[in-house]
This record gives sequence, structure tokens and C-alpha cells, in this order.
Amino acid sequence: MKLSMAEEEDYMSDSFINVQEDIRPGLPMLRQIREARRKEEKQQEANLKNRQKSLKQEEQERRDIGLRNALGCENKGFALLQKMGYKSGQALGKSGKSGIGHEALLKRKAEEKLESCRRKMHMKNQAEEKAAEQFRMRFKSKQDEMKLEGDLRRSQRACQQLDTQKNIQVPREAWYWLRPEEETEEEEEDKEKDEDEYASEDLSVLEKLQILTSYLREEHLYCIWCGTAYEDKEDLSSNCPGPTSADHD
Repeated sequence: MKLSMAEEEDYMSDSFINVQEDIRPGLPMLRQIREARRKEEKQQEANLKNRQKSLKQEEQERRDIGLRNALGCENKGFALLQKMGYKSGQALGKSGKSGIGHEALLKRKAEEKLESCRRKMHMKNQAEEKAAEQFRMRFKSKQDEMKLEGDLRRSQRACQQLDTQKNIQVPREAWYWLRPEEETEEEEEDKEKDEDEYASEDLSVLEKLQILTSYLREEHLYCIWCGTAYEDKEDLSSNCPGPTSADHD
């Protein structure tokens, strides 16, 4: 009996008291409240996640339905887009190859490119025409110059012959006669002295021709373009078209 009682635990010992649950007044109630709050918070978090997921799903579903159904003319926004040139099936925005205003943009760029090509062609044609006109003018000027020089030589030759027939040994002006084509070595030294007199740099070819033809008409009654020596001044004025080359064209 004593042994069995010794084997029984002593409920008053420190080891027994230390392992016992804390049973202070009001403590179990606080634990229950805390546990209930944790459960409620977890439930609220779960409900919030489910609600957010549901909203996203609803939004996606509405978007899918809207994309599947084309807008009609009754839609004000679609009607406004149509006025701007939009056609059903076209993409919106600048990132695509087509969309609102893309065809108009391509058309405008094509017109600008065409207009630029036209301007370049016009400028090129103008430049070519100007170059051709300048060439014609230079060629005509050269031809006119050569013709004037030819008429002057003819006048000088005729003047020398007619003066010689009248026993005029010295021309009125040095350039009225042709310069000798053949010169000896001794005459070459005198060439530089007489060069100014023959060149008459102060007179142009046209001025020399006008002066010399007037001299031939007044002194010898001769016209180089008619190739005729007239009997008198009346005969010259009656039968010669005029004192210039243009009068004989």
C-alpha cells in the first residue's frame, strides 16, 4: 500500500505545477477572440481575391464580346471615324501598315513625289532650253561676226581696187585697204609700227563696215551687196535697196 502511494504523483510538487496549463481568469476567452479574428481576416482575404478574379474575368468577357461584335453606324464614335475616312476592317493607330488616314497619307506622299518630279523635269527642261538658246545666240553671234568680217574684207578689197582705178595711192584710213598678205623680213619690223593703224582697236567691225560702205557709196557710187557701181547718185538711190546688208535680204 505504501509502495503504491509512493508511486502516485505528487500533485503539489513543482514538476506537476509547471506543466499545467495557464488557467488565469479570462485568458481562454482572449485566445478564442484572437483565433476568430485570424479566421475572419483569412476569409476576407480569400473573398477579396475571389472578387478581384471575378471582376477581371467579367471585364475580359465583356471585352471579348465587344471585339466579336462590329460597331454599327448607330455608334457615334464609329460614324465619326467613317467621316474621317475609316473603313471597316482597317487598323487604328500609327504602328500598323494601314489605318485611319493611311490611304490619304500615301496619296499625299505620291502627289508630293509626283509634283517634285514635275518640278525637277520642268527645271531640267528650262535649263536645257536656256543652254540651247545660249548656244544658238553664241552660234548666231559667231555667224554674224564672221559675216561682218567677210563683208568688211570685201569692202576693203573693193575700196582698194576702186581707189587704185582713180589713181589714189594712199587710202583715206589705213584700214580702208586690205593689209598685204606677203611681207618680207625687212617689212616685219615696220609691222608693229603700222599695226595700230590697221587694227583700229577703237572701232568695232560693224563700225568699220558702216564707215567703209558709206565711203564706197559716196566716193565710188558702189554697193558691195549689189556688187554694182552705179552711174550717179540718183541711179544708186533708185536701184539699190539700201546701205545695209539687212536691206538686201
